Amino acid sequence: MIDECLVVEFVVTGDDCPLAEASKTIGVRIDCQPPQHRDDGYALLRFSTPKGSNGLTDFLDADDRIRYLHVSTTDGRQNFRCLSKHPCVVHELTNVGFMAESLRYRDGSATFTGAVVGHDVLQGVLEAAGETVGMQLQRIHQLGSEDENVVAQQWDVTPAQERALRTASEMGYFGVPRKTTASEVAEKLGISKSAFLERIHRAERSLFSQMFA
Repeated sequence: MIDECLVVEFVVTGDDCPLAEASKTIGVRIDCQPPQHRDDGYALLRFSTPKGSNGLTDFLDADDRIRYLHVSTTDGRQNFRCLSKHPCVVHELTNVGFMAESLRYRDGSATFTGAVVGHDVLQGVLEAAGETVGMQLQRIHQLGSEDENVVAQQWDVTPAQERALRTASEMGYFGVPRKTTASEVAEKLGISKSAFLERIHRAERSLFSQMFA
């Protein structure tokens, strides 16, 4: 058994996927969850950008590789869902052992964060990437207990909702009895009490719908 798990971060260049091209053309940072590949050859993409990222929707709508684009706005961010028929580099890396956590696109480049089990698997991931795109290893460290949930679980919540959940949990908001109030957590986050409660409720609804679907 191999018990060494490594958290790694790569910077990828040369990827011609729709999100990489959009980030360069529109000049916006795109935060993406790992794509879900379907049997019909399409990949389900879920990603978000700051609210007011003008031009991204039109750019993707005009890309004939994108299908069924849906856009919504929550907590000051635009959330996108679509199907892409463009083969994703992450899929190739997953085939050789890369467990993707998050993808971030900016100025045509991408940062992939995830985990690999052992240095041999890491070497295989680097070799696979070298055959398709340019990849530079940015950071690497051993997986600790504080990282396990981040890498192992992919919940459909926004970054703002995740911060609210994490801060509330760390402050004991979900404890029995509670160790803090909604107002105190909201102050820590720098938002209003109503905004904090809305984020928590939206996150809970998303989590529960996935858990009990």
